[in-house]
Amino acid sequence: MKTVITSTGNQLSSTFDLRFGRAKYFCLYDENTKETKFYQNPNTAANSGAGVKTAEKMVELEAQKVISGDFGPKAKDLLEKFNIQMVILPDDKRSVKEIIDSIQ
Repeated sequence: MKTVITSTGNQLSSTFDLRFGRAKYFCLYDENTKETKFYQNPNTAANSGAGVKTAEKMVELEAQKVISGDFGPKAKDLLEKFNIQMVILPDDKRSVKEIIDSIQ
């Protein structure tokens, strides 16, 4: 399973980002291979539609699960359409690595 975790940076030690559409980075974690890859979010400064554009990126990355702090209604609709599971972690100050460790 491929899981995306929103992140404030491009390292495993980076803090989890509570934002979905405007998260600075995405960490794509492949639960089968245990590999991680970081992607910079091109939508952080979008005037509008950041959530939808980011949801489209999740489809492109073939994510099956996304972990973030919140999802807007339009992003939720698109993620649901593609059967991408959404996991909300409110007020989480853990690092990306700590979150990965908790889902293994």
